[in-house]
Amino acid sequence: METVFIGLGSNVGDRVDFCNRVVTLLSLLPHSRVASVSRLYETEPINDGANPGDGWFLNGVVQIETALPPKRLLSILREIERGLGRDQDDRSGPRTMDLDLLFYGDRTINEPDLTVPHPRLHRRRFVLAPLSEIAPLWTHPVSQRSMRQLLAEVEDRSEVRLFSPQPSIPDNPCTTPHPGPAS
Repeated sequence: METVFIGLGSNVGDRVDFCNRVVTLLSLLPHSRVASVSRLYETEPINDGANPGDGWFLNGVVQIETALPPKRLLSILREIERGLGRDQDDRSGPRTMDLDLLFYGDRTINEPDLTVPHPRLHRRRFVLAPLSEIAPLWTHPVSQRSMRQLLAEVEDRSEVRLFSPQPSIPDNPCTTPHPGPAS
């Protein structure tokens, strides 16, 4: 089993529902289990060459333990995005759901359709805040910096705030608050 971190983000439609559905779908993956889920953060859209629209995102991170190979997992993540209405032809526009494979254990993978660790996660406050919440001591296999260190050093000053109120649907791991630092 590998420890895997998946970033999630939504800025179209019922963002809370989409986030909850993702966690539920990830809990159904074969040979896998959801180990931890961050709280949700509301984040301003960043135009870094893409056009995400004006709607603020809900972002979070899910930690799973899985025996699924990385490419198979990525394929399932893309299928979940499609199932939730994501336009696969426009990966840079506003989105019902965006799922990113952030880490797959301590592996580094550089293939045309898969780069792990995610190549921009160390520059994105909206990823580092929820990641630091659930895995502050997780070490980036390339930079050898912890998530807590990367968050403290990130130059991105975009607004990232805890979503309030946090969703509270019983028995849904996406809504279980986790103690930890908020940025």
